[in-house]
Order: sequence, then C-alpha cells, then structure tokens
Amino acid sequence: MPLYRGYAFDLDGTLYLGEAPIPGAPEAVERLRELGARVVFVTNKPLETNADYAAKLTRLGIPASPEDVVSSIDALLLYLRDRHEGRRLLPVAEPVVVEALRGAGFEVSDDPDGAEVVVVSFDRTFDYDKLLRAYQAVRAGAVIVATNPDPYCPTPDGGLPDCAAMLAAIEACTGARAEAVVGKPSRHMAAAFLDRLGVEPHEAAMVGDRLRTDVLMGLEAGMAAVLVLSGATSRDAIAGAGIEPTHVVADVTHLVPPAERGS
Repeated sequence: MPLYRGYAFDLDGTLYLGEAPIPGAPEAVERLRELGARVVFVTNKPLETNADYAAKLTRLGIPASPEDVVSSIDALLLYLRDRHEGRRLLPVAEPVVVEALRGAGFEVSDDPDGAEVVVVSFDRTFDYDKLLRAYQAVRAGAVIVATNPDPYCPTPDGGLPDCAAMLAAIEACTGARAEAVVGKPSRHMAAAFLDRLGVEPHEAAMVGDRLRTDVLMGLEAGMAAVLVLSGATSRDAIAGAGIEPTHVVADVTHLVPPAERGS
C-alpha cells in the first residue's frame, strides 16, 4: 500500500460503526496526517450537519472540523445551484436537509402545487402523506433529485432503510426516474470533496466499505479506490461484482505502511 497525498474517508463501516470507532482507525488517521496527508471525511448520510459529524469524529478520537466533512447535502446544494437555481422545491427529507435548502436560499414548501423539484433523501419520517405529496408534484411535472443511492445504512443492530427505499416508492407510483442522485458514487459528490481535499485525483485515495458507492466513485474520479472489509462488504462479494478496487484491506489500519507505523 503506497502513501497518498490525500485521503477521502467514508464514515459508517469505515472509521466507525454506530458509536464505536473501528479498532485502530483513530491512530491510522492520525499517522497519515503526521506523514503529511490531507484528509477529508465523506458521507452519503444526510441526517446530520457537517458540524455534527465533525463533533462525532472528534469524540471518537479522530479530530475534525466542519470544513473537513463533505456530505451528500453538500453535493445536493451544488447540483441544485447549478441546475435548479430559483425553482421551488418539495422535500421528502428530515429537517436537517430542509434547513440546509432554506439556508442556501431555495424556496421550500410541502405543497405539491407549483413544486418544480422533489428532493428525496434518507427520511426516517417518511409516510404516506409525504409519498402522496411527492406523487402529486411529480405527476404535475416536477423532476426528482435524490441525495444518495444507498438501500440501507449500516448500524450495529442490522441497519436502517436508506434513501433508495424512499426513492423507489416515489418512482414506483409515478413512473418517473430521478434526474440525478447526487451522493456517492456520482461525479457531483466527487467534485465536492476533491475541491475540499485540494490534491489531484491521481494523488488521492477514496477509502470506503461499499463497492458500488465508495469504490466505484473513486475509480471513476481517477483516484485510487480502497475497499475496507470492516463494514458492508465481505471479500466474497468482490468476485463477480464487476468493480475492481485498487486495494482491498481488512480495515484502515492497513493504509499505513508497516515501516511508517512508528511505535
């Protein structure tokens, strides 16, 4: 495993699981920083602010600031500013996403009448009323933009249905398909965190526990793609997946070459 100038780390399943760090992860990140690497943290999970994620990382022994974190909300805002500036949004999302949209200056409403974009996110408050309003907006001409394609979010007790479940329900009843899914593995997410990382793609590694999000995004962005086996993907799942990581390691401790691990 060579050293890279920059590392983009997934969070769930890569650096921590639930409220516990992956064993050795804090020390590995600290050592990479000591060796001069730039580090950012990348998550598809749109349930908390960047400040919340930074606080959690710091609490688990991995010091971080809000500027070190890039979430699918960041990619969403970039995409909407580029493609849908000034349009009215109907969110199927939790309050943190709604507040981010409003804070970025977008008109947000739960009224399907006049909605031009239905924003779909990981939403633990998803219910029939939200589905109905999204259905009405899309049938009237609104496009769909989603935060992330994950079917579930890994947790210590088996996981939670993620954005793909909400998106599938809306697509099923409307017959429409999302115009864009902006989180990992999209180029919108890669652009967001590479800008924050500040190094060329070939000088950086994307590190994560999912083949079809973390690894695929890294490869398509021209980065090294490191699959860790500490989260959602087993070694057996690699065969036949059609996605070949640059490196496969048990966990992030193996990112640091043995000669550089110090005492």
